[in-house]
Parts: sequence; C-alpha cells; structure tokens
Amino acid sequence: MKKTVNKILIVTDDAGESYEILYAKHRFEEEGWMAHIGATKKKRLNGVIHDFEPGWNTYIERPGYLIEADVALGQAKASSYDAVLLIGGRAPEFLRHNSKLLKLVRDFDKQGKWIFSVCHGIQILIAAGIAEGRKLTCYCNIRFEVEQAGAKWVNKQSVVDGNFVTAQTWESHPEFYRDIFNQLRDN
Repeated sequence: MKKTVNKILIVTDDAGESYEILYAKHRFEEEGWMAHIGATKKKRLNGVIHDFEPGWNTYIERPGYLIEADVALGQAKASSYDAVLLIGGRAPEFLRHNSKLLKLVRDFDKQGKWIFSVCHGIQILIAAGIAEGRKLTCYCNIRFEVEQAGAKWVNKQSVVDGNFVTAQTWESHPEFYRDIFNQLRDN
C-alpha cells in the first residue's frame, strides 16, 4: 500500500529571510513531508538575513542564500497541499499585494488547512483578511498591523489559534516548530 506524503507550500520570494526558508524546508522534510518553496516565479530567489545587533532598535539586513523556488504561486492550489507557511523577511511587503496569493491563502483557510506564519509573514495573512478575531504573534514592530486587523497580538514566541500557528522571528523556531508538529500529530 502506498503511503500518502503530506505536502506544505512555503511562501516567500526575493528578500525572504534565508534562515526561515531553509529551516522550514529542512524541518518539514525531516518529518517526511514534501516541502515546496513557492514564489511569484519559479526561479532562483535572493534571500536575506535579518539579524539583531546591540544598540539597534530593529533588525539589520544582510544578503543571504540563493534559494530555488519550486513552484510559481499562480500555479499553486490549496487542494494540492496540507498546509501553507508564510515566511518573513521583506518579501511579504510586496507579496501582500498579490491577489492570487491572497486568494490562495483564503482558500487554505476555507478548506480548514493549516496556516503557519513567522515574523513578517503575518502581513500576508492580514492582507488576506483572515486575521480578525484571532490570537496571533509576529515580529513586535508589526504588532500595530495585527491589532488594526482586529486580531489580538500575544507576546509569546509561538501562538496556536485553531488552524493557525504563528511565531515572532527565526529566534522562535524551537517553540514554533514544536507547536506545529504537536498540532499536526494531535489533529
């Protein structure tokens, strides 16, 4: 009998946070999932590194890894995946204006599928109009956007609310992925 393989769509693009992208891909593959990196085009992406330096009031940005996108977001369908993960970095600044992506994220929600978001990825979730009434977390300097969308921002590394699991930054990976895989095992 053939075993069904779970699939996740990892949403990012140029200026996506390299560590968040690669950690997600490898962590899901480690658990036996098929992890597809989705972007506006199937191409080599220019990742970035967001880091925290003493004396800075926010993160700094450096060039990151070059990462291949497996699928163009316009070709992706929620019915083909079990979950979606919205990666941070600067990519969400422009991805949140992509109507095809926003419809795709809403489709994941309508189908009751898992929606994971880390750091600035929350900007896509908010733009899709599915944040209202939820308990969410993200990078602290996006808190205002979360609250304006009618959600409650929670100052924790990782927050679970129904089919959503959200995290603050790549520093949240231990808690975030522990919550994700506990939810996937229990539900």
